Amino acid sequence: MRSFKEQMKQDIKSTFMSFAEFSEVHKLNGKNKLVIIDENELNEREKRIRDEIKGEGLHKKQLLFYIEAEKCGPLPSPGNLLNFDGRDYIVTDAVNEDGIYSVSLEAKKS
Repeated sequence: MRSFKEQMKQDIKSTFMSFAEFSEVHKLNGKNKLVIIDENELNEREKRIRDEIKGEGLHKKQLLFYIEAEKCGPLPSPGNLLNFDGRDYIVTDAVNEDGIYSVSLEAKKS
């Protein structure tokens, strides 16, 4: 019998990060990776910080995605650059959520 953690690890691979189910192929630092872009969570986070962005004169392009930790390598560090689909972003937050990385990115445009 599998432990809960073993079952969760299997579910990450077979369901959550499955191309047939949820994930899409995107380029991270020039390599094709299966990721899930989460626009709903991003919208919730943007609502919380909307007042901070007002008046800066800049539009902040933001992106939140999930990737299987084993397929990504080391957890990206906030402040580092990450190229996502040919565009450079700054990592603003990255968390290991039990084998799945939640990574927030930001690019500034004037």
